[in-house]
Amino acid sequence: MVNIMSCGWEELGLRLLLAALLGALIGLERDIHGRAAGLRTNLLVSLGSALFMIISAMVAAEAIAGSNSSRFADPGRIAAQIVTGIGFLGAGAIIKEGFTIRGLTTAACLWLVAGVGMACGAGYYVLAALVSGIALFSLVGFKNFDRFYPRDSYRTLSIETSNEVILGEIVKTIKGIEHLKILYFDFDRDFQTGITKTTVSIRIFHTGSTDKIAHSILDTFRQSGLPIRNIKWDHRQI
Repeated sequence: MVNIMSCGWEELGLRLLLAALLGALIGLERDIHGRAAGLRTNLLVSLGSALFMIISAMVAAEAIAGSNSSRFADPGRIAAQIVTGIGFLGAGAIIKEGFTIRGLTTAACLWLVAGVGMACGAGYYVLAALVSGIALFSLVGFKNFDRFYPRDSYRTLSIETSNEVILGEIVKTIKGIEHLKILYFDFDRDFQTGITKTTVSIRIFHTGSTDKIAHSILDTFRQSGLPIRNIKWDHRQI
């Protein structure tokens, strides 16, 4: 890392501009996909991280120059707080909706963008650009990569039937479907309306989309002869 005291305003400005640019590129990908922490958020996180990195190096350099000793000068003291502070932003990006957790990738992007900004602030331009390139490639190139290998997915199935239907019949029907395993289930029986709602959490081992399995479940219940009133297939991941 170049001595911060020997850097002119042009050099410092370049560090800040590069941090803002790289943060904006990663944030643009998040913005395109409708995430709350998008272009502006990632730009500001990267720019702020670069600023704190520069300030941290300047404070340490001035302390060393003033006391002729590096004993109490820690160039990483202020910068280290970036890692702690970014955790609060990351936590705010994670949203839990029922069994679904969203925002993990966005939170990881904020964490990575902070690192990119720190690298720019320290003058490691090539490192910052390389990491940003890898991050963008993984966000764009690997978005639909999971369709090419078998994996487990978790879904929720809600079934409304008349009260005379036995819960065991529904469970037996679901168990007869290939590549599907029941994790747990519960039911709510309303004696006034005569409707029983059964909620089943399932695990599916599949390659590609789960749409075929969803249609298979619908066809199975259609052919079962059970008095099904309504079936809801929740596409959200658990």
